[in-house]
Amino acid sequence: MMRNKLCLALTLLAAILLFACSTVPLTGRQQLDLVSSDQIMAMSAQQYEQVKKEHKVITNTPDARMVKRVGKGISSAVERYLAGQKQSQLLEGYAWEFSLIKDESANAWAMPGGKVAVYTGILPITKNDNGLATVMGHEVAHAVARHGNERMSQGLLTQMGGAALSVALSQNPSQTSDLFMAAYGVGAQVGVLLPFSRLQESEADRLGLIFMAMAGYDPREALDFWQRMSEASQGGAPPEFLSTHPSHETRIQRIRDYLPEAMSYYRK
Repeated sequence: MMRNKLCLALTLLAAILLFACSTVPLTGRQQLDLVSSDQIMAMSAQQYEQVKKEHKVITNTPDARMVKRVGKGISSAVERYLAGQKQSQLLEGYAWEFSLIKDESANAWAMPGGKVAVYTGILPITKNDNGLATVMGHEVAHAVARHGNERMSQGLLTQMGGAALSVALSQNPSQTSDLFMAAYGVGAQVGVLLPFSRLQESEADRLGLIFMAMAGYDPREALDFWQRMSEASQGGAPPEFLSTHPSHETRIQRIRDYLPEAMSYYRK
């Protein structure tokens, strides 16, 4: 009996993995996809508003204006890039919003629908527009490539037995909300952050460099930013932004490899 149940469970799991996959729209990689865009967009808008209620959002300061300025440049670049790739439909339902949140964590994140947050704690490391464009380009790339959706799907599979998002929300709303926040990197206070895979990080690094270059920010300065991040993590726990990311040496070398492609999009 136990063996039959195990076989049935494995068969159901195989069916989920076979029929619940999609293709990363920007690279062609296959990814697990158990959530619909409409559901995720609605949840993103709700969670983003909740984050803004629970934190102080800084407005009308030079730093806040920088976040909006760089964010607008990155989002415009994303729109142009996807139009050139004939994939503008990926931004359907997006309503870009860029917030500077008062929080000493060195962190930033982007949700589906263009909901982006930068924490004040990362600004001493970004230092300038180019450094901030490195961070925002990378995070927006995660969102556009549906990496958070992929991590959410992985969490639904491993923690909730592959339940549909609507079912998980109705039966375990608190756990599902925590899973969502962790999937999009919104702070460790909601639980253990799910690590981005090396492939996801590689995709976000490459695309983020292209986006910042198209927005008029020098992608070569991404090397300086990641070197500063490396120095900030020495002698203690890494900044929040690095907690699920690969080693500094690996990333910096990978960025060097991607720079020629990114520079082809760069116009001063």
